[in-house]
Amino acid sequence: MLYQIFETQRSIMEPFSDLAQAAAKLFSNPLNPMSQTPMAQRTSAGYALMHRLGKDYEKPEFGIRTVKVNRVDVAIHERIEIDKPFCELRRFKRFSDDAATLTQLKAQPAVLIVAPLSGHYATLLRDTVKTMLQDHKVYITDWKNARLVPLSDGEFHLDDYINYVQEFIRHLQSIYGNCHIVSVCQPTVPVMAAVSLMASRGEKTPLTMTMMGGPIDARKSPTSVNNLATNKSFEWFENNVIYRVPANFPGAGRRVYPGFLQYTGFVAMNPDRHATSHYDYFKDLIKGDDASTEAHRKFYDEYNAVLDMDADYYLETIATVFQDFKLVNGTWDVKGVDGKVERVRPQDIKGTALMTVEGELDDISGSGQTRAAQDLCSGVPASERQHLEVPGAGHYGIFSGRRWRDIVYPELVKFISSHAPQTAVKTAAVTASPAPVAPEALAQADTPPLAVAQASAPTNVGASNATLVSPAKPAAKSAAKPAAPKSTVVKAKPAVTPSAPSVASKPAAKASAKTAAKSPAKSASAPLSKTSGKSAASTSVKTTWVDPSSKA
Repeated sequence: MLYQIFETQRSIMEPFSDLAQAAAKLFSNPLNPMSQTPMAQRTSAGYALMHRLGKDYEKPEFGIRTVKVNRVDVAIHERIEIDKPFCELRRFKRFSDDAATLTQLKAQPAVLIVAPLSGHYATLLRDTVKTMLQDHKVYITDWKNARLVPLSDGEFHLDDYINYVQEFIRHLQSIYGNCHIVSVCQPTVPVMAAVSLMASRGEKTPLTMTMMGGPIDARKSPTSVNNLATNKSFEWFENNVIYRVPANFPGAGRRVYPGFLQYTGFVAMNPDRHATSHYDYFKDLIKGDDASTEAHRKFYDEYNAVLDMDADYYLETIATVFQDFKLVNGTWDVKGVDGKVERVRPQDIKGTALMTVEGELDDISGSGQTRAAQDLCSGVPASERQHLEVPGAGHYGIFSGRRWRDIVYPELVKFISSHAPQTAVKTAAVTASPAPVAPEALAQADTPPLAVAQASAPTNVGASNATLVSPAKPAAKSAAKPAAPKSTVVKAKPAVTPSAPSVASKPAAKASAKTAAKSPAKSASAPLSKTSGKSAASTSVKTTWVDPSSKA
């Protein structure tokens, strides 16, 4: 009933919103004598604000027409590769008449970006897509508004989401041999499930898996979003936020979690900030600050555009991710397209490198929630795992804006390029040398002491302490140890300096014993500082830190 009331209200307000827009233009038109009156600008600004508060926001376009690749403008053609009932696999095809650029474009890796299905459209990742198009072939999951999907197309469950992701991965593999996958926020959990199931079956898995700001383990540093999901029962969500789509939409009768409720939740998290932003917009209109008003419109055209989610998918996500924590508890069973039920086992992933990214000020996915993937993917060698911390970045800052472009993306490019097929061959040749070394030794070989989290050898086998490496006295290198392959080492850009010592990872007992047996003197003499308060993910997981002076 609430959905019908909302739609009735929206229909009533729509003509008034259009009238307000016309009045705003009337009072700001220089050809109108009324625009010269003392209160004309304020009147026009008031009507313009009224129009934006009352209008209906449709799905925005990606609108990416060109990108620069090595200072050459490359045309972008957006097309749908696969059209599923609830999602489109959208490709951004690049074209150039420059022979050298075209050759470079063909050699670049393919990346599947899995956009969140959590209220906003995939266009929220416009900046992510545009930036990655400089160095990659880019595909993205463009989720559909559930109210536009007819009931005849069936239901949509969390299992279907996972099956979609697997189908898209196989599609890219059939074209390019393999691909890389990047998930932002909500899809980190189903993406890990998708890759885990493929690994358990013995299928080819993506070369790399990057997870950014997602609730892998929502128990860590719970935010207001997590608390809402845990403090309310499953029945509360089912009885209070699920409604049927009204008759004036193609999906009439479908049970959904309405986008307007999700939007209300977004605004309720920071009501003062949104109120201030709209008041500033009003003042900027009066002052004639076109740049600021356009920036406001651009942001809220995206932020206010929301979609409905199928009720089954939404409720299963609440239960699986935020209440039962099935992924981290190892109790998650997923039904495949063939009807077979399989257990999600992240430890079965072995051939996919892992990168996790977190923002220091993320108020949606708290600190440590995404990094928990490092513990779950224990089958991935430590040298193939990386964690990036971004000081001063909020949730949106790790995939959009200056911090994304200047801090996160350069590290992501290096991570992906170091695991391209040709790089993998070189790495295999190096690791097959006659003098093998432990993963933790490889992690130390060519890495500045503050750029990478390292593990010190414990004095007792089976007991270890997470420590910080002293910046004044880096641990000595063994002359007998060969240099680590570049693809296994994480280094910050020359212009980026560490803001704090990296957290040392907790070494496994066997690796610790082996290291201590080889060079006990060096292990004992390695300079240590105070014990870290953060939990270590796993042996030699490398953490890249960035300069806090890069804060906006």
